[in-house]
Amino acid sequence: MVKHNDKILADELVKATLLSQAKADQLLVELQSSGEPLHAYLIRQGIVPERQVLEKLASVHQLSFLDLKSMTIDKNVVEKIPVRFATYFKFMPIKIEGRVLTVATANPLDIKFQDEIRVHLGLEPKVVLVRDADIAEALNKYYGLAANTLDKLSKDTKKTTADESPAAWVEDLETNANDASVSKLVNEILLEAHKKRATDIHIEPYRNKVRVRYRIDGLLLDANIPPGVKPFLLSIISRIKLMANLSIVEKRLPQDGSAIVKTREQDLDLRVSTIPTPRGESMVIRILPTNITLLSLERLGLEERNLRLFRELIQKPHGIILVTGPTGSGKTTTLYACLNELNTADRKIITLEDPLEYELEGITQIQVNSKVNLDFAAGLRSVLRHDPDIIMVGEIRDVETAEIAIRTALTGHLVFSTLHTNDAASGVTRLIEMGLEPFLVSSSIEAFIAQRLVRIICSHCKEEVISGLDDVRQEIAATFKMDVKAVKIYKGRGCDYCNGTGYYGRSAIYEILVMNEEIRGGILGKVRADVIKKLAMKNGMTTLRQDGWRKVLEGITTVSEVMEIAVKDENWDASDVPDAAGLSSVSASEIPHFVLREITPEILKVKDDYNSRTYSRVEARVGIRYQVVEQDDNDMTHLTTDGVEHSSITKDVSAGGVRFVTGYTLPLGTILQLKIQLEKGEKSIDCLGKICRVEEDSVSAMFNLAAYYLDISSADRVRLDNYARAKLVGNNSSQGDS
Repeated sequence: MVKHNDKILADELVKATLLSQAKADQLLVELQSSGEPLHAYLIRQGIVPERQVLEKLASVHQLSFLDLKSMTIDKNVVEKIPVRFATYFKFMPIKIEGRVLTVATANPLDIKFQDEIRVHLGLEPKVVLVRDADIAEALNKYYGLAANTLDKLSKDTKKTTADESPAAWVEDLETNANDASVSKLVNEILLEAHKKRATDIHIEPYRNKVRVRYRIDGLLLDANIPPGVKPFLLSIISRIKLMANLSIVEKRLPQDGSAIVKTREQDLDLRVSTIPTPRGESMVIRILPTNITLLSLERLGLEERNLRLFRELIQKPHGIILVTGPTGSGKTTTLYACLNELNTADRKIITLEDPLEYELEGITQIQVNSKVNLDFAAGLRSVLRHDPDIIMVGEIRDVETAEIAIRTALTGHLVFSTLHTNDAASGVTRLIEMGLEPFLVSSSIEAFIAQRLVRIICSHCKEEVISGLDDVRQEIAATFKMDVKAVKIYKGRGCDYCNGTGYYGRSAIYEILVMNEEIRGGILGKVRADVIKKLAMKNGMTTLRQDGWRKVLEGITTVSEVMEIAVKDENWDASDVPDAAGLSSVSASEIPHFVLREITPEILKVKDDYNSRTYSRVEARVGIRYQVVEQDDNDMTHLTTDGVEHSSITKDVSAGGVRFVTGYTLPLGTILQLKIQLEKGEKSIDCLGKICRVEEDSVSAMFNLAAYYLDISSADRVRLDNYARAKLVGNNSSQGDS
């Protein structure tokens, strides 16, 4: 038989043309067998919008339909209604007036919960209608996340004392960690974090409490966990450890692991890390979706000119594009967007990442693993054997990786990578400080792209800032050459949709320094980073500050966001910028040289003890620094140098000579001033050397240079010979053991 209440609701929906008569009759017949209320079925199937169904339902039963999100509920009311009671019957107490309790529910036809309120609470219920999702949010907001689960645990579990022995702890932890209630509690914490778009979960123990926080849009926010979670910290940590395949017994050392969990929408990859603290283990869980919809370049937040520059850069056949910025500034997302646009069937793309955050279809990805000596440099050498068109290196951390990347770019590959610098121009000085030659930097790098993330103003509570911020308004007006009165600034007031922060989501601001002849000339002339920045601004570069102000004018972000991450640009004019054209035309003869020393003709006639293998030679990685030495045309015993010292690593070493790696070749017979550091803390071996062999590694695009010593002292030669012999003995012993 058709339910009377369903028939009345169906008639009202037909009158409002929200449902056809034929469809209404069909549904009423189908629901006779299941017993499900008509309004619940319509909402679950999405046949009629939820709000319109509930409005008609409220009208039929003469109930009030309220927006629970916009209401503020008295804490005293919440405390009088047990969380288990409210959660079980899915209602939210709103107010108590005398003996009348106003309750919000999405199912007003359920008479049972109203009778239970009368019997157990001694109050007369007054029902109002709200959305079902709003009830769940209100329960979390006022009772705390997972409050019902914690309430059950408190009643079912004996409190553990702080002075239990370690052996007892292990047994209890294993029991509690497998308890269904602990699993449910952990699942609720993870699911709530995912729903709120959190990228990290922080679980931090203190003397009298446990703090759980979510990082949302770069900001840590309290997860609103009830204070009762403190006794269950060990169980929560152990449950997550088991999921991540970590040891629940070991609490003295940091641990790292990963786990996969499922939600309705997609699977999540959890990266779990623990560290020991005086009050227990602190844990951070990084949440990464396994299936991501990659951003297009248009959605990165690029303005029209920068978007055009971006597209021109990534379509270049070779060269290096470096994205700079601190950790968490969105560099990986930008690189993924570039690779996504270039990912076609006719291109081979390989990436080296640490860590590997997302899986990209159609791209070969490699996880760097220092435990097996697979670092960026070693991985990059192997990658070249796989004939890639495009390579992404997660980060350039040392001179070896930088030199291989540069040689790779110079041999016809497009390379993407990242650096940790404050702005685009500082990327130049960072590479040179690593030990790269300025001419290699200027010839291989196509662009430095600095970026930062700014939070986006919440669209639900966005409002204009009418007064104040006069200095900022004048700076923005001067930047864009506009009237101060035309500068409009916005902010977010804060609402439930944005967790009261005034922000929802993030966007990027960019500073794109594209290399040209002027800037290359500045690099060759070894000018400061601020001069390079001025050269780029002279050629139209938009700075981070300027791009941030553009987003402020467009109402995307706030003044405070921009001022927090982008420094004010210095005032300058054309006269501040050096003649870059003159810098680019500096010849080798104009580079200043410094007198090194004078030598005797006999030194230049010393025999080649490297190729003759007079002394024991061992393959070893030893730090070496060298300067290129030139002989005076008028007096061959007079040596000079440009004062530039280069760093490298040896391939092998002996008392007769040394072989080391470099990113460029030198002519045979070139004299070098060598400094060899055998062991840290010991005095380096200083002497002259002469290039006697040049080997090109076609795979890594690097060169191995061999040099024999010219004026090494007897004591230093003995040190080198003893070092080589000791290394050889150690190597033979290790091979015998294996």
